[in-house]
Amino acid sequence: MEMEIDAQLPRLRRSGRLQALKFISRLGQIVYRIIRFEGDETVKRDVIARYLTAEKEARSKLAGSMAVSPQNYRFKYKGTADWLGQTAYVFQVNPKQKRLGLYKGELWIDSNTYLPLREWGELVKNPSVFLKNVYFVRDYYIWEGHSIPRRIISDVSTRLVGKAQLTIWFNNYAVGDRAPTPAVADGGSRVSQANGGHHQ
Repeated sequence: MEMEIDAQLPRLRRSGRLQALKFISRLGQIVYRIIRFEGDETVKRDVIARYLTAEKEARSKLAGSMAVSPQNYRFKYKGTADWLGQTAYVFQVNPKQKRLGLYKGELWIDSNTYLPLREWGELVKNPSVFLKNVYFVRDYYIWEGHSIPRRIISDVSTRLVGKAQLTIWFNNYAVGDRAPTPAVADGGSRVSQANGGHHQ
């Protein structure tokens, strides 16, 4: 898949944008191929690179234990919400253990396919000593029976450079030797901020 990361350090007034290809093997290993970077080197080194490293390590070490499942979480039904014209079931989720990769927040489920449309909350254990708190929103869309990442928004408190803000867009997925498939669940436009239903 293609990915584009916009990162900012508001306190330092620095920003950067990285474009890359992300490959995930059948065994779940992640490889990135950088296409280009524009912006401040501090943002590249201390924000984007650390984020990508933490994601790779979490995927390789914790993939099985990160599943949003009854083995890892307690679920409380909160009702329904509109998601781009679709009905989503909303659940409050609380991890049964304070473990890397797990979060406290909400899970939105598509009422037709029962696949995830959105996750948001706070990680209950920080993946790196570099980080103090990690808040996030992950948006998905449904493609051929799979829930595919569309966007991740992260608000991270770091120990070195203060608050960092990241927005990651994913597009043009390909499985095996198949041609890439663009993300078109929202009509080809990027979904707006976390309250859903608006386009930009």
